[in-house]
Amino acid sequence: MSLASQILKFSDLIQYQSGSIVSKVIVKQKGGNVTLFAFDAGQELSEHTAPFDALVQVLDGNAQITIAGEPFEVSAGESILMPAGIPHALKAMKRFTMLLTMIRGE
Repeated sequence: MSLASQILKFSDLIQYQSGSIVSKVIVKQKGGNVTLFAFDAGQELSEHTAPFDALVQVLDGNAQITIAGEPFEVSAGESILMPAGIPHALKAMKRFTMLLTMIRGE
C-alpha cells in the first residue's frame, strides 16, 4: 500500500505492542527516510551512532533520549535533533510514539 498523496493519521498506522518496539517506514528515498515508531513502556534502544542527522518528533507519551551522555526528557509535541556520529540512546518512560526523520548528507 502506497502512502503517497493521501492524508496520514499516524495513530492509525501503528499500534503499541506489549513489551515491544514497532516501526513502520513512511518514506524511504535515497536522500533519507521517515519512520514511525511505537515503544511500549520501558523499551529502549541501546547507545549507538548513526551516519546521518536524525530528527525525533514525539507524537505521544514521553521518552528519555541521551545524546553524548546528556539525558533529555522529551514529550508529545517536542522534537530533538540527534547529530550524525554522536552516540545516542532512547528509553520509553511510558508508552510513546515518535516520527524519526533521517537526512543523508552529500
